Amino acid sequence: MGSPLVFAHRGASYDLPEHTLAAYLRALDEGADGLECDVRLTRDGHLVCVHDRRLDRTSNGRGLVSSRTLAELEELDFGSWHPGCVPADGDEVLDASHTRLLTLERLLEAVLAAGRPVRLLVETKHPSRYGGNVERRLVALLRRYGLAEPRPKDPVRVTVMSFSPLAVRRLRALAPALPTVLLLEMLPRWPNLGRLPFGAGIAGPGIGLVRARPALVPALRAAGHQVYVWTVNEPTDLELVLAAGVDGVITDRPAQTLARIPR
Repeated sequence: MGSPLVFAHRGASYDLPEHTLAAYLRALDEGADGLECDVRLTRDGHLVCVHDRRLDRTSNGRGLVSSRTLAELEELDFGSWHPGCVPADGDEVLDASHTRLLTLERLLEAVLAAGRPVRLLVETKHPSRYGGNVERRLVALLRRYGLAEPRPKDPVRVTVMSFSPLAVRRLRALAPALPTVLLLEMLPRWPNLGRLPFGAGIAGPGIGLVRARPALVPALRAAGHQVYVWTVNEPTDLELVLAAGVDGVITDRPAQTLARIPR
């Protein structure tokens, strides 16, 4: 088995504000194999890269992402809260346009312009007041960019993830060719530990679950599933998942992770 893929979790989010174009461009510059993002729908139907339901933690706004229009969200500052946006003497001053709200469309354009192979993991966030419209809008956008039916030689390949088995099932119905990841925070309740429901081909357990249940990764791999683990930032955790033979490592610190993985 070769080295696992390294995915930048919300971009190079340890060093720069998560889900900003600056964080994703940094991760691409550092050599990450792929990027990971979360998407939510705005009130007027745009997919934006924001993790939390509320705006409070990562912007100077308040309230629900889903209650705002794209234009309203674009007025907010999504960068200043992070120490990486306060340059020390001699540090690069970040482009202000790279630390504001990021739409999924803009991220796709940046990935397509990278000029090299990039894997993109897109997590649809649930529960959502817009229900299945999240997946429907996502598939429609991917079709516009020719990314809904990935081919082995495509430089940019998208995989869709969710903690919701129903969202995975919906995605499989809308775009059967798109790979899907079922994210796992707790031990699965279905009878066969290694079998994922609704046709998901990749398991996405959290690092806490992998630590607590050493038999989980071997069982998943024995059932024929790939395994992507999130969020792996500590050297001891990286050693654990490498020893388990995982296929993907999702991390806030892509440069440091890449430096520790033999290539």
